[in-house]
Amino acid sequence: MRIISYNVNGVRAATKKGLIDWLATDPADIVCLQETKATKDDADVKAIEALGYETFWFSAQKKGYSGVAIFTKIVPSAIVYGNQIEQSDFEGRVIRADFGEITLINAYFPSGTSGDERQAYKYQWLNEFNEYLQKLRETRPNIILTGDYNIANHPIDIHDPKGNKNSSGFLPEERDWLSKFYENAWVDTYRYLHPDTVGGYTWWSQRFPSVRLQNKGWRIDYISVTETLKANIKEASIYPEVKHSDHCPIYLELEFS
Repeated sequence: MRIISYNVNGVRAATKKGLIDWLATDPADIVCLQETKATKDDADVKAIEALGYETFWFSAQKKGYSGVAIFTKIVPSAIVYGNQIEQSDFEGRVIRADFGEITLINAYFPSGTSGDERQAYKYQWLNEFNEYLQKLRETRPNIILTGDYNIANHPIDIHDPKGNKNSSGFLPEERDWLSKFYENAWVDTYRYLHPDTVGGYTWWSQRFPSVRLQNKGWRIDYISVTETLKANIKEASIYPEVKHSDHCPIYLELEFS
């Protein structure tokens, strides 16, 4: 099972930059997009489906905002739109696909960069989402969680940890939440295979175009799995050379005997 997670910062904008041409290279069996900023009707779905993907979209009520999608060549046994938490679903933040005993959740975590109100909502969302995951694990223990988590967990995950110690996305409370999340029988697949890699970033600020060239980024995109799937991890990678967005795609391959 080959999986891509990618915050495209607008699927229509990314398409104009070659997203569908890249999908045609067959980068994965399942592609999880965040921040689609579009509905299914807005996108070039026919071109995507022509590549062998079935597409599932969960968009925000507000046009041009947030939204998640799953493109898959593996037929899902079930699709669940949202996590039944009102504001999260209004913003189009979570979509789930089941593949037999495996559950894949694609999530776009809120950002708190626009101010105190959104930072407060980010903490609320994190706690509500954790409760949702805990309950789901009671009946669906084998979970893959892809997405833009909007949190850099450790100093190794950010180019300037000292300079960003007071920045949303690297605040102590956010990092503490993510650390506790992983302590609760979850695996950060990239760090599991690359424990000491420095510079494996997935997002670069667009305010200063040179920062991507200089690789002054943050690792805020993750594919995590429950520990029940730890033994199935075969490969985990980051693709900084793929440039349709201010993020880049991340990759996970799971092997099942």
